[in-house]
Amino acid sequence: MTAKTWFITGASRGFGREWTIAALERGDSVAATARDTTTLDDLVERFGERLLPLQLDVTDRAADFAAVTQAHERFGRLDVVVNNAGYGHFGLVEEITEAEARAQLETNLFGALWVTQAALPYLREQGSGHILQVSSIGGISAFPLVGIYHASKWALEGISQSLAQEVADFGITVTLIEPGGFATDWSGSSATRSEPLPAYAEYHEKAQAERSKRVAGPGDPTASAAAVLKIVDAERPPLRVFFGTAPLAIATKDYESRLATWREWDDVSKLAQG
Repeated sequence: MTAKTWFITGASRGFGREWTIAALERGDSVAATARDTTTLDDLVERFGERLLPLQLDVTDRAADFAAVTQAHERFGRLDVVVNNAGYGHFGLVEEITEAEARAQLETNLFGALWVTQAALPYLREQGSGHILQVSSIGGISAFPLVGIYHASKWALEGISQSLAQEVADFGITVTLIEPGGFATDWSGSSATRSEPLPAYAEYHEKAQAERSKRVAGPGDPTASAAAVLKIVDAERPPLRVFFGTAPLAIATKDYESRLATWREWDDVSKLAQG
């Protein structure tokens, strides 16, 4: 198989780092971005010129375009663009500040949008390319405590489904990767949290207990690399794919509930049309 060139954001740890390693180990080249590129020093030493570390804060649109341009100039093409940079914000809807809401959307949604826009001219010109958007089971279902995170991922889902239709004629494919719980730092030091309101003290305990049950037995990020390689090598990659064993059951229950409610209220829906 012909070697591919990747552009991966958020490559310092978690999925981004594991997928960077997997691509390099099979002979591909990777432009890997991180806020602190020293986290990639060991990989530069190991893989040499096939890894281009780029310092990047994806919320900076101009910097996103510059980084994508630099990667294309270095490697001559881009085959796989992975929008992985992102983080989780914990807080009930009433607790979220304006700054917290904007910061979450700037990274998880707009960062992916800017990198995608920067890469598309190169992909269109070469008539091929695959954009991987790292969403979440939280991009199609929603739970307490992470409402603004859900907002960022639901928006990413919508814009990516539109994008897939818009670029298909150029030979470009789009895949939304929707992981369940994985042993990354998503809910650890990389996460941010709102100041809790005393009125929700009891609910916080209840919601946290439910979340602990839901994310018990998280998946291994290292194992996810094999799945990513299978997707990027597929002749007809999927628009959406779950990572992990839990998401399908969550989505099935959620969508069955939605369909039941829509059907139950279908008479009212028709009444609204006149």
